[in-house]
Amino acid sequence: MVKTQACRLLDTIKISYTLHEYDWAEDALDAETVAGKLGISPSRIFKTLVLRGDITGIFLVCIPGDRELNVKAVASVSGNKKARMILVKDLESVTGYVRGGVSPLGGKKKYPVYIDASIQDLHSVSVSAGKRGLQIFLTSLDLIRACDAKLVSVCC
Repeated sequence: MVKTQACRLLDTIKISYTLHEYDWAEDALDAETVAGKLGISPSRIFKTLVLRGDITGIFLVCIPGDRELNVKAVASVSGNKKARMILVKDLESVTGYVRGGVSPLGGKKKYPVYIDASIQDLHSVSVSAGKRGLQIFLTSLDLIRACDAKLVSVCC
C-alpha cells in the first residue's frame, strides 16, 4: 500500500494506525457504502466536510457517517455568521484531496478542524486516508490530537 500525506503526518507525530483498502465506485462514495465494504458501523466512519465561513474562511468538519451536519450550528461554533460547503470542483485546489478522499489529516494547508463531540463515545474510528478506497483506523483521541481539533456538537 502506498502511504498518503495523511499517513506520513501520523508517522511523523508517532500515532499508531492501520490502513484498510476497499473497492470504490464513483457513484458510491458515501460513508454508509464505505462502512458496509469495511464491515463496520457507519457511526465509526467520520466523513470530512469542507466549508467556507463568511468570517473565518475555510475549515473542516468531521461527523459520523450516519449523521447530517447542522450548518447553522457549525457556523456558530466556528466563529461565523454563515457557512456553506465548498463546491466539489474546488475540493482539490483547496485541500489537495478529491471527493471521496478528503482527509482531515495531511492536507495541502492546515485548516481549523472541528469534530463532532459524539466521537468521545467511540474508542476506534476511521477517516479517509486521503485517497479513494483507503481508510485510516485510529483511536478517537489520536484523531483529535493529530488534527488539533475542537470538539463540537454540530449534527442534526
